Amino acid sequence: MRLNIIYNKSLYKLCLILAVVSMGLYSCQSDDPGDMAQAFDPSKPVEVSGFTPSSGGAGQRLVIYGKNFGTDPDIVQVFIGGKEAIVISVNGESLYCLVPQQAFGGDIEVRVGELDREVIGYANTSFDYQRKMVVSTLIGYKNDRGDEPWKDGKFKSDDQNEMASGFWQPSFMKFDPLNPKHLWVTFDFNNGLYLINFEDSTVTKKRADFDRPRSVDFTLDGKYMIIAEDRGGENDRSTYRLSRDKDWQDREVLTRYKQCNGASVHPVNGELYFNSYEKGQFFRFDLNKYFDEGLGDKDYEQLFVVQDPGWEYKIFIHPSGNYAYIVVINRHYILRCDYNWEKKRFNQPYLVAGQLGAEGYQDGVGSSVRLRNPYQGVFVKNDDYVAENKPDQYDFYFTDQMNHCVRILTPEGSVTTFAGRGSSSINPNPWGYVNGDLREEARFDRPSGIAYDEQEKAFYIGDQANHRIRKIALEEADDTNSDTASDTAESNKKSK
Repeated sequence: MRLNIIYNKSLYKLCLILAVVSMGLYSCQSDDPGDMAQAFDPSKPVEVSGFTPSSGGAGQRLVIYGKNFGTDPDIVQVFIGGKEAIVISVNGESLYCLVPQQAFGGDIEVRVGELDREVIGYANTSFDYQRKMVVSTLIGYKNDRGDEPWKDGKFKSDDQNEMASGFWQPSFMKFDPLNPKHLWVTFDFNNGLYLINFEDSTVTKKRADFDRPRSVDFTLDGKYMIIAEDRGGENDRSTYRLSRDKDWQDREVLTRYKQCNGASVHPVNGELYFNSYEKGQFFRFDLNKYFDEGLGDKDYEQLFVVQDPGWEYKIFIHPSGNYAYIVVINRHYILRCDYNWEKKRFNQPYLVAGQLGAEGYQDGVGSSVRLRNPYQGVFVKNDDYVAENKPDQYDFYFTDQMNHCVRILTPEGSVTTFAGRGSSSINPNPWGYVNGDLREEARFDRPSGIAYDEQEKAFYIGDQANHRIRKIALEEADDTNSDTASDTAESNKKSK
C-alpha cells in the first residue's frame, strides 16, 4: 500500500543520476553511429507506441516507447491523467518518468519542444492508475515558533485565523459508536474534551474542566462516555461518566483511585476495566451492577498486578471480547490477557511483543520485537483473514510514539511497520513532517492517538510534535489535505 503524495527533490536527483549513468553505459557499449538517439525534430510528429508497466500507482517507474522524443529531458513533458509526471531521462525512442499522484484518468500525453515549436503525441491506451494508501494532513499547522494556540476552528481555510490549531499534547481518540461522524479526543495536560466533527469539518472544545484525561470509551448502549483521569490521590476520581442526553456536560464519578492511565469497556459483557500507575494494578468494575443496583466508587476488585509496576499502561479489548492487549508505554512492550467467559473477567497477562525495558526499533515476532513508547492502538478487521476464515480476523494497529511510526501487531504476534520513517534522502532522522507514501515518504513526530473509521477505511493519527491530526487513507481526487513539497521541506529543516 504505497503511494507518493509529495515527491522529494533529493530522490529525483538520485534517480536522475542513476538514469544518466545508465545512459552513459549504454552509449559506451554502442560504437555504431546508427544506434545513437536522434535529437528532437519539430517538423516530425511525436508518436507514442506503448508503455510499461500497464498499471501502478503514484511513484511507479514508467517507460514510454515511441518516436521523436529527442534526448533533452528539459524540453519533454509527460502528463498522465492530466497530472504532470517527473521526467527522468529521454533517449530518442523511449523515455523514463515517475507516475504522478492522482493520475486517475490514465490517459498519456507526451509534449516535446518549446512554446510554439511544441509537438504533442498521445497513447492509444490508458495507464491503469491504482489508488494507494497515503498519509495526508487533516487538521492543524505549526508556525515558525511552534507556539500556535489551542483554538477551535475549521479543518482547512484560506484564512489561518479560522483554522483549528494546537494538538501538541499526547492524545487519545475514540469514534462515537452512535455517530460515526464524531471523533472524540482528549489531550494529556490540556484538560479538554474535543470534538472533531466530520459533518461540518470543524474542531470544538466541548469541555475544559478535566484533570489530565487519559482515555475515552463508551458504554455498550452508547448512552454514556467513560473518561479516565490520572490524578494523584487514592480518593481522587479515576473514572467517570458523561451523559449523551445532557450533551456530555454532566459528570458522575464511577471509581476513585490514584493515577489511572486508561479504562476500557468489555464489548460484549459491558464491565469496566481500569488501571493504576501506582503498582500496575488491573481493576474490574461491574458497570451492569452499577446501573441496575448501584455501586459505590470503591466497589471494584483488583484482578492482578502487571509484573512491571510503576509504569503507565493502557488497555485495549478485542472486538470479540476474547482478549485484551495491555500496552506498557514507558517500558516498551505489549502483554495479552485472555478473557474467562465463565467468570466474566480477564486472566493473568503474558508477553506478546517487545521485551521489558528493552527499547529500540525492530520488526519481528514476540520478544525479538523492539518498541519505544507504544501508545494507543485500534483493532482493524483484515479482509484476508475473513476470506481464509481465520478464528481471529483482526490486526492491532498502534502508534509507536518515540519510533515515530504506526505499527501492526498480528494475532500471531508478528510486528511490522505500517507507516512512517520514510524520506531517508532528507536526513537520517526517523522523525519529521512528510506526507505521501506510507513507508517511502511519510514521517511523523511522536504520534500518540489513533482511531479507525471502518466505513471510510481511514486512520486518524494525533501527531503530537507536528501539532497536527494526520490521516491515512486511499488518495482522493479532491484531496486538499496534503501540504506542498515546499511546506514539507521547510518543516523538516526545523525538525529537532
